[in-house]
Amino acid sequence: MARTRTWVGIALAGALTVSLAGCSSTGGKRAEDARKAAAQGRAAVNTPRWTFAMITHSGDGDTFWDIVQNGAKQAAVKDNINFLYSHDDEAQQQAQLVDAAVDKKVDGIIVTLAKPDAMKAAVERARKAGIPVITVNSGSAESKAFGALTHIGQDETIAGEAVGDELNERGRKKALCVLHEQGNVGHEQRCAGMRKTFDGTVENLYVTGTNMPDVQSSIGAKLQADKSIDSVVTLGAPFADTAVKARQDAGSEAEIDTFDLNAKVAAELKDGTLGFAVDQQPWLQGYEAVDLLWLHRYNADVLGGGRPVLTGPQIITKDQAAELQRYADRGTR
Repeated sequence: MARTRTWVGIALAGALTVSLAGCSSTGGKRAEDARKAAAQGRAAVNTPRWTFAMITHSGDGDTFWDIVQNGAKQAAVKDNINFLYSHDDEAQQQAQLVDAAVDKKVDGIIVTLAKPDAMKAAVERARKAGIPVITVNSGSAESKAFGALTHIGQDETIAGEAVGDELNERGRKKALCVLHEQGNVGHEQRCAGMRKTFDGTVENLYVTGTNMPDVQSSIGAKLQADKSIDSVVTLGAPFADTAVKARQDAGSEAEIDTFDLNAKVAAELKDGTLGFAVDQQPWLQGYEAVDLLWLHRYNADVLGGGRPVLTGPQIITKDQAAELQRYADRGTR
């Protein structure tokens, strides 16, 4: 097995499989039957058809959230769940979508807390209505205080620290941390984590993530103005390729690294265009969020023991790219 560095590996893949298998001699067959049922698009359980709503802070066209949805939808099929998805990158609108889900009397809510202050009242309203809430992806620090059952994702500060360590191993001296969504506390935590462990200098660059030409020109201008920058770290997979183009425009030799993995990133890791990626396993985040809500409705289960259920970070380099590309191509990594 190629080298894989995992800073936090508490990924609970297969919670249902464990509950089905137990200590029974037939557990393995039941688990396999459940897997086959999901693959065939039919439920593996006979529980009521509960409705779960996932509301995220995603902007339009963000492919990261397509991967999260792929995981959530597969778990929803297996668990006989009516799955509803909505999103808005404006915090007040996202909060209103949570309120709308509460008004629909859904059976469970999955929500991101990229801008937690704006989401607190909506999450509180869901809790008071008796609707179980799981936070996912962002908001690990606020999740418990807001009354959520648990949080599923990566600790953004730890992820940033992992990047700082990796940059040190690569002998980098100055890194540009590209934040594509102002006000997103998780993004700030990533850059701060980098700064904590990186022996060199970290400079933040704020860009408008919904405008890729602006992202490219901003990175390119920075690289032209400061030739000492030897690493550019983007905070989302769609921005990595844009940073590569900006590097070419600027005639820079800076290494491009990124948070998150998709098919394009896997291919560019494989051919050496990118240095490394930080995988937080978005498919697993969606899958486990739905599955853990189902377990709670069915069996009053709660996982995490009051702490986040961590799905990352995992540093992915060229060594692992070929192995993971087939999963990224099918939309599960």
